[in-house]
Amino acid sequence: MKQILFIARIFSTVFRPSYYPTVGTFILLCFTYLSLFPWVFKLWILALVYTFTFCLPAIGIYIYRRLNGWSTYELRKRHKRAVPYIVSICCYLCLMHIFHITHIPHFLMAIVGISLLIQCTCVTINLWWKVSTHSAGSGGVIGAIIAYAAIFGFNPIWWLSLAILVSGCVMTSRMILRQHTLWQVLGGTLIGIVCGIVGTILM
Repeated sequence: MKQILFIARIFSTVFRPSYYPTVGTFILLCFTYLSLFPWVFKLWILALVYTFTFCLPAIGIYIYRRLNGWSTYELRKRHKRAVPYIVSICCYLCLMHIFHITHIPHFLMAIVGISLLIQCTCVTINLWWKVSTHSAGSGGVIGAIIAYAAIFGFNPIWWLSLAILVSGCVMTSRMILRQHTLWQVLGGTLIGIVCGIVGTILM
């Protein structure tokens, strides 16, 4: 049982929603026409995405938590998550603005846009019903792969199989850790898939 809990914690940590924009950007820069850009430009983009989607939100949330004297566990309570979500959303909006004024390629902006859409949707739904943002993040990858496959015209079967497998592991880990129920992880995954498809098309 301890080994299962340990593995579940690893999946929960490695596949945090805040990592997906950086990983998605890295994949686009390596496996699409964007790989033709100079490596300095690609490193600059990755640094920007990592800073605004992970570092700055983490710092902001840490400061907010310290000011309130809360432990990490306290932030798991639904009514205390509003400000951390707002901090994260503001950072994403700043990054979107930077991408817009610097004319960053459409598909790179879509990755950040999908993550932002997922966050906004989860924040809204969490006002009434707790939903798994971990599952939503993994579902967003599935949705984005489906949309990108349609746009670029490639066979997504291997990428899609891997994304579904990872999503299933993430959902299972959240239930094993008793952070969410079955319906909460399924709901989160469905939200992610829809946001992934819609976000890619609209962006």
